[in-house]
Amino acid sequence: MGKGQNDALCFSKYGLVRGECCSINLGCIFFSEGVTRLRFSCALFSLAEVTKSSVHRMIIRNYWLLSAILSLPVVSTNVIWMDMDNHDGIIKSAQVVFVAFCADWCPFSRRLKPIFEEAAAAFAQENPTANVVWALVDSVEQAKIADKYYVSKYPTMKVFINGELANKEYRSTRSVEALTAFVKQQLSSSIRDFSDSKDLEQQMDKSKRNVIAYFVNKDTDEYRSFQKAATVLREDCSFWVGINKNLETAGGSVMHFRDPDTEDEQKFTGSFTDYKYLKQWLTDKCIPLVREVTFENVEELTEEGLPFLLLFRNPGDKEGDKKFTELVMRELYDQKNAINALLADGYKFAHPLKHLGKTEDDLPVLAIDSFQHMFLFDNMNELYVPGKLRQFVLDLHSGKLHREFHKSMDQEMIDLQKLALKKLEMFAENDAKPPVAMPPPTPPPSVFKELKPSENRYSLLRKTEL
Repeated sequence: MGKGQNDALCFSKYGLVRGECCSINLGCIFFSEGVTRLRFSCALFSLAEVTKSSVHRMIIRNYWLLSAILSLPVVSTNVIWMDMDNHDGIIKSAQVVFVAFCADWCPFSRRLKPIFEEAAAAFAQENPTANVVWALVDSVEQAKIADKYYVSKYPTMKVFINGELANKEYRSTRSVEALTAFVKQQLSSSIRDFSDSKDLEQQMDKSKRNVIAYFVNKDTDEYRSFQKAATVLREDCSFWVGINKNLETAGGSVMHFRDPDTEDEQKFTGSFTDYKYLKQWLTDKCIPLVREVTFENVEELTEEGLPFLLLFRNPGDKEGDKKFTELVMRELYDQKNAINALLADGYKFAHPLKHLGKTEDDLPVLAIDSFQHMFLFDNMNELYVPGKLRQFVLDLHSGKLHREFHKSMDQEMIDLQKLALKKLEMFAENDAKPPVAMPPPTPPPSVFKELKPSENRYSLLRKTEL
């Protein structure tokens, strides 16, 4: 290590001063230029200025201090520890704030931490001007922050865009490359431009939920408000912008939502500068009352903690999807925070169907998965009878479905006991008979509970029973 390459922060309080490297090994901390981690090396001091006896005394006196320094956790300066005091400032300090909620006792958190720190350092080196903050939360010490964001597993990684929590958390690969790629994606534009209607139709994927907006130019408060909302909802909708200077005399900016199921266009009639209203309108359109459950999103849906109302159907039956969506909107308009209405591919989700005693030939099939049991809607021919679907859901909330299950099981057990006694009497008179078969329990246990976050990737908190 050359002289002048490092600055030695020595314990001058105890007589250690700057000098040349010698044969006596003492503790001293060095900061190399460009290095963000603490490094431990030999002491630099001058034998001419420090007596041998004072050095020996200092070795004994500071042994505990040096040991303590070596045992301190080392965190990259590219990562900030978040606590209740700096929480608000950090969240609002950058365009993108990427936060990992960890716990020291969690092995998955311990594995993630050095990867997260390395990713932050690599990202900062490659993107020195990027408006990004990487933060860690000790969820045990800072339980209030973890509870604020409903953290139920470790590690959990969430992203804040312009001070707002994005709808979806990070669930992909825990590698330096994957983490940095994710943050780069959050910085990229969530809006695509088009020149005219023909260009728009050629670019647009009509199977997705699309928002089309026209502005006089992009240097306006209206556009900035739209851009902010589009960034938060980038995973839920595709956003398109066209510039039309004629709008200045035609009443201002225009925005439509195009529904992929009905192909209807719904016009935004509010003020673009009322960000709260604009975002709520877009949220209602981009995150519909009825969603599609897939193997890719089922984990995050289970974490919402709401029972599933599942329509297993042929995915090619678009008319059936439309009818069910309209039914849910009519009868369950006030149940969005009480149950998750979902469409499921009856061919891909054949396993839950089998648990219900159904096959592909029985599609469509409607059921509720409460994360304890699965309750089957008895008669699909009555699904569209006014009030039937609503009553089915209300019976779940009131506990009626569960009580009827136990009542049914109790009656089955009574009938089974009677049958067993009858068989026993017959056995006394005749030859032995085969044992009485136990009737299958109804309703079957939850299947989707098994699709919650895996214990092979997370340490799960047992705050509530899903």
